[in-house]
Amino acid sequence: SSAADKIAESLINNYTFLNSKREKDEGLLIHTVYNYHKNWGVDESFPCGDYYFTETLEKYNAAQKKKLKKTENLRGQILLNENWFYLEDNIQNREDLVNSTKKWEKINLPHSWNKFDAVDPIPGYRRATSWYEKEFTIDEIDNSKLYKLYFEGVNISSEIFLNNQKVGSHVGGYVGFDIDITNELKIGKNKILVKADNSINLDIIPSQVSDFFIYGGITRDVWLKVLPKTNFSHLKISSPKVSNESASTKVDCEIESDQEVNSEIKISIIDKNQGEVLTSNHKVYIIKGNNKLNFELDEIKNPELWSPENPNLYKIKFELFANNKKLDETIEKFGYRWFEFKDNGPFYLNGKRLVLRGTHRHEDHAGLANALTNDQHRKDIRMIKEMGANFVRLAHYPQDPEVYKTCDELGLLVWDELPWCRGGVGDSEWKENTKRLFVEMINQNYNHPSIIIWSVGNEVYWLPERENGGNIDTLKEFTNQLVNIAHDLDPGRVTSIRKFYEGADIVDVFSPSIWAGWYSGVYKSYENAIADAQKKYKKFFHAEYGASSHIGRHSENPITGEGFVNPDEWSENENQVKVQNIAKIGDWSENYAVDLFDWHLKTSETNKNFTGNAQWAFKDFGTPLRPENAIPYMNQKGLVDREGNPKDAYYVFKSYWNESDKFVYIESPTWDERSGPVNVQKEICVFSNCNEVELFLNTKSLGKKKKDITKFPASGLSWEVSFVSGKNVIEAIGFGGNEKIAEHKIDVNYSFEKNLAAEKFELSSERLSNGNFLVTAIAVDKDNNRCVDFNEKIYFSSEGSGNLICNFGTPTKSSIIEMANGKAQIEVNTKPFEKTTVEIRSQDLKGNFLVINGIIE
Repeated sequence: SSAADKIAESLINNYTFLNSKREKDEGLLIHTVYNYHKNWGVDESFPCGDYYFTETLEKYNAAQKKKLKKTENLRGQILLNENWFYLEDNIQNREDLVNSTKKWEKINLPHSWNKFDAVDPIPGYRRATSWYEKEFTIDEIDNSKLYKLYFEGVNISSEIFLNNQKVGSHVGGYVGFDIDITNELKIGKNKILVKADNSINLDIIPSQVSDFFIYGGITRDVWLKVLPKTNFSHLKISSPKVSNESASTKVDCEIESDQEVNSEIKISIIDKNQGEVLTSNHKVYIIKGNNKLNFELDEIKNPELWSPENPNLYKIKFELFANNKKLDETIEKFGYRWFEFKDNGPFYLNGKRLVLRGTHRHEDHAGLANALTNDQHRKDIRMIKEMGANFVRLAHYPQDPEVYKTCDELGLLVWDELPWCRGGVGDSEWKENTKRLFVEMINQNYNHPSIIIWSVGNEVYWLPERENGGNIDTLKEFTNQLVNIAHDLDPGRVTSIRKFYEGADIVDVFSPSIWAGWYSGVYKSYENAIADAQKKYKKFFHAEYGASSHIGRHSENPITGEGFVNPDEWSENENQVKVQNIAKIGDWSENYAVDLFDWHLKTSETNKNFTGNAQWAFKDFGTPLRPENAIPYMNQKGLVDREGNPKDAYYVFKSYWNESDKFVYIESPTWDERSGPVNVQKEICVFSNCNEVELFLNTKSLGKKKKDITKFPASGLSWEVSFVSGKNVIEAIGFGGNEKIAEHKIDVNYSFEKNLAAEKFELSSERLSNGNFLVTAIAVDKDNNRCVDFNEKIYFSSEGSGNLICNFGTPTKSSIIEMANGKAQIEVNTKPFEKTTVEIRSQDLKGNFLVINGIIE
């Protein structure tokens, strides 16, 4: 390549846009764009970007030198996430790629082609084949090594090629796999080609009627791994006997070898202070091929146990020697703990009762689909932990390796689940694929102390996709096969299933369907529902409860269902057409969800024999089955929105579960417009983990109250308030003894007159720190009062040079959305010095528009 090409390539691949101080010592500024190069176009977000030539060229040169060379290290790995090319073309055969008329797009991994189309207004999303390509350079090949590509996950099936040769394939998403490329690798440039396919395939789980998107792409990291030709290929560490006084360790290891050799294995257990607490040496004869070995190690005394409060991890180091030479070395992390689900509750960890305080997590994020970075995975898990949870059900499939690693490190117990979700039982190929995926899931995640449950599936009998797929005997037989696989591979953990009642006695732990106050019944019947389940099922855990909520929507009198629905029903029905429930007749307000969660937590935290439960779900996520939701195609039962912004309900859980991070939270900062008759008081709830809270209205104290989790609502932290007309300032102060340790303040505009019918929309905009504009639409009556009861669906559109930031499935990045108390917002990206017109429409109101001048401030 010419020097100009190298510079342009460097700018495209490596440049991070920064704010320029324009100082001389920062290097030569190139005021240009790179649309001339390879027809990749202009980055329209930064049409006049400042490019630092010297800095960029240094990054380019450094990247060029980052090539795999012969090294003294026994093992090595290189992350291959950067600088891939992506072709969105439903071509089935590699040989036909030359006939494609579509352009390859430059991308980085993880990547999904469904990051926007899944939640756009057009029904359906792309279920097809796409292709990925990457070149990498090898300066030198070490003939004593094996070279393998490791894919952490490709959805939902894949074929892998290297240098025009097929080197492997994998059927099934959500689990990792490796491909040996030793024989195909060459010195110089090598080209990886990946065919990824998420087409509808009835032979691969999950089913097509699952309540989540089956995203396509290389959705996790890709690695080039370098191993010695005699190496530890698989390790399983278990602790059959654990107590406070001692812990045993059992090791099952597999060694692949290209030779027969007398060898010695040294195993060392290392504590968190890097001290060796045990060393064990074992002489073994290794044959050529695969060797399966197991060792019972001596007990260690007074182990530091793993728990949510103290997630102590040990390292176990394996070293392989032969002929006075080290052949391989690898390290795994693990932990010592023991647990028990008592008959009819409760749950014990390390000999102490532990209420399982849980939630669920889908692998899903706004603008990314399921192709999250490791940082984003960690952020989700940290937020769950910071909420005070000690348990997470990974729904409804095994998740990124970073998730398990973070759960181990932070202390979250895990329910890991096979993606058998709905659809019944398939044919023989389906069965073999499903069993193989279960084996792969268990083997890959075995060493994580956070995992206590292997789940075989969810709602498996619903909506069978094949004839006789819903036959109960067939379902029971296959469930039993999966349970036996889990017990054979891992006798130290328990199995589970949710909502397959005929399988309740097959698995070790069972969760029925209890949706009191949403899909059936009323939330105040939750205590009866729990009591009933505790009698019916010896090993009972409650997975899934909750309510959908639309951020910013609040109701002075939320519908609870009392007097409308049967309070003694609490299971979700497969067909919702003729069902009367809150999900259908309710208002989806944040304060209804807050009340429901508050009642559930009061009940579960005061039940002496309760095992625990898991709220559904931590974060809003995409689903093809909910096109008419307030945000179309979004399941809005999250405690945070799809970008991770907390809703009011997040703080309800934190008030019950997090004892260390002291806070007070007034319900609600987004309930800033309210109305009611003169002399009628309104209830204000404060959620807090402080022992005592004092509330102020317009600087006047309304008194202190002590927290009591047996009281409802808000554990007794509620006050009757007399608002004044106009602006009101509410302030809450939390106390620890006599010391102020937390505070929160909100403003409420209050009116003694109820708004009239909506007449029009008022539009305004403000510049955000990211350079976009936030357009706010308010529905107003003829007197320009905000219509807080106006919750109809509205439609944003734009004309001109700018664009709506939409199809993210969030409250401010959705072009079609229901208003929340007469308010809706959307972000707009504009071009400098050019106009953009934003329009709003609804079914009943005439539209309005706003012109934004893209002036650089």
